[in-house]
Amino acid sequence: MTVAARAVGTPLDRLDGPDKVRGAARYAFEQPVDRPAYLYPVQATIATGRVTGVDTSAADAEPGVLAVLTHRNAPRLALADDPELAVLQTDEIAFRGQLVGGVVAETPEIARHAARLVRLDCAERAHDVELRSDRDDLYKPLNAAFFGRGGGELMDGSPADSALGDVTAALASADIRLDATYSTPMVHHNPMEPHTAVVDWTDDGLTLYCSTQSVTMSRDLMAAVLGLDPRRVRVISPHVGGAFGSKVYPHAYAVLAALAARTVNRPVKFALTRRQMFSLVGYRPATLQRVRLGADSGGRLTAVAHDVVQQTAKAKGYAEHIAVCARWMYAAPHRRTSHRLAPLDLPVPTIMRAPGDAQGMFALESAMDEMAAACGLDPVEFRIRNEPGVHPETGMPYSSRHLVECLREGARRFGWERRNPAPGARRDGSWLIGTGVAASSYPSPRFPGSATTIRAAPDGRYTVLIAAADLGTGTWTALTQIAADALGVAVEDVELRIGDTALPPASLAGSSSGINSWGTSVIETAGRLREVMESPHGGLVPPEGLEVTAAMPGNPDAGRYAMYSFGAQFAEVRVHTGTGEVRVPRLVGVFDVGRVINPKTAGSQLTGGMTMGLSMALHEHSVLDPRFGHVVNQDFAGYHIASNADVGSIEAHWVEAEDPYTNPMGSKGAGEVGIVGTAAAIANAVHHATGIRVRDLPITLDKLLDRT
Repeated sequence: MTVAARAVGTPLDRLDGPDKVRGAARYAFEQPVDRPAYLYPVQATIATGRVTGVDTSAADAEPGVLAVLTHRNAPRLALADDPELAVLQTDEIAFRGQLVGGVVAETPEIARHAARLVRLDCAERAHDVELRSDRDDLYKPLNAAFFGRGGGELMDGSPADSALGDVTAALASADIRLDATYSTPMVHHNPMEPHTAVVDWTDDGLTLYCSTQSVTMSRDLMAAVLGLDPRRVRVISPHVGGAFGSKVYPHAYAVLAALAARTVNRPVKFALTRRQMFSLVGYRPATLQRVRLGADSGGRLTAVAHDVVQQTAKAKGYAEHIAVCARWMYAAPHRRTSHRLAPLDLPVPTIMRAPGDAQGMFALESAMDEMAAACGLDPVEFRIRNEPGVHPETGMPYSSRHLVECLREGARRFGWERRNPAPGARRDGSWLIGTGVAASSYPSPRFPGSATTIRAAPDGRYTVLIAAADLGTGTWTALTQIAADALGVAVEDVELRIGDTALPPASLAGSSSGINSWGTSVIETAGRLREVMESPHGGLVPPEGLEVTAAMPGNPDAGRYAMYSFGAQFAEVRVHTGTGEVRVPRLVGVFDVGRVINPKTAGSQLTGGMTMGLSMALHEHSVLDPRFGHVVNQDFAGYHIASNADVGSIEAHWVEAEDPYTNPMGSKGAGEVGIVGTAAAIANAVHHATGIRVRDLPITLDKLLDRT
């Protein structure tokens, strides 16, 4: 085995890039199947109630229609206790847009036309979609969940509520106090590739081509719902056109496609429209957050309280760890956090990039900016002054924490020392200019369940097999670099295969855990292969080749260290005094993400996250019509996402510091920390420009007009 130059740390171009540019990289809907039929859904037009009558005669009579499915004739599911996945199993309607039928036809056009001919009579019940903190039906989730539905589990098992010391007394006796409420709206994922399922039943079982963040999880869930042995379900997803958390679970659309394919005994293709994605694949839930801070006269925090009310669905609970960020960010002897869910007649929320922390850190970092002003301190200095030496609640040391370096380096790069602290002090004609800062953080876990196979050929080439996912994040490239270094060969000598349950299983691509987990598995397997090559093969690959499979080992340091990525975001904004328009000409972020595997793809992830944070700050808002219980701006004409014209200069930098405990690579998660803190930095900059504190996202011009 020859030793090649180190691949990790090299800004390598995406290995899958040429195929994507040529259109040779196949996405889910493009997968070829024999004689496909096409599915179009029938959706509920009421927010809650039940179906009382069904008339499919007109749809059945349309030429080219193969089947019309409703709850009356759909195949029964083996596992129907999940309200989101139990498609067409009852006459109950839990939210507007719910799948209540489907038409299968020879062409997409026929299916769509016939679906509109299906007539359903419904008995409507009074619905409730209003999020308020004074509701009498708020309930405490089992814990501050991360991926949990109805409670679920957080990666570190955090309880829904936490308390340390006497917060009430500490706040009452604090020299300086803040009590403010912040809100974030419901917002929807809009990846470029819509959610898609192509299902093919054969005598051997079911093959599902879908756009997913975890082929392994999708296989296991679909097998359970359909009553199949997981070995008879194959999920294939080599390329994913964006996800942001919305494609962790297969959702109801995949189940409906499976039922349709079983009914017509042909492969079925089903791709959601953009509008359908606003009701069928989840969203980031809205929040109401009360943050209370107390500090002494020297600007050191004495008390932190962060209490959250979050919307969820009546049909199926979903909780996020929104206030948990307040447990680890800053030092204070007295602390309290809580989470409460408001059950509404709405679709089920789901994971969206940096779930929990994106919303929670907007509130916390806005409050820290307000508190810095109240203490008469510079916002950067105030954060540094309250830097903890260890995790403030558990007492565990951090595996690495370079937030102070990020703040100082970001301030240097941004030119923070030239800032006039007085709001409204800078003006350029009709534009007010302000600058703001916010810290960012996100957990950096490893999830169990990954294994890797490496095949060594006598010609010096290696094939690495793992059912990982690439959402456009650079997995194809970064994992190949990790494998090349672990094997001591050049990148060109490694062929990576991912995105197929025929390969060894892999944990999901989510929570910034992918490379942490899969890279560890690849390195473990490469080490085992090298051992086998040394003995009994004397360091050579025999003519028949070698194959080794190994599972990802556990992390013995996971219970000894608190593991997080960190960052500091700096924003410059311009606010027009006549129109209230907000522009962001400059964003600078400096991050602590451990050893960077590929500077090019990591930089792309960080700048992409910052762009998404800008969009969160200024534009994104799924507007709910309470009369009908649905989102009214369910297209790109009404739901604005930051476009190229909205984005000015964005710089993403990082401190050069490996983490010795997270994984063998020394890396930490970089996929989500970029969005965290950006919205708060922009909101803080808007206050600096105008003197107006906007505590409710997005920062639209109506919140600034007549006040600038």
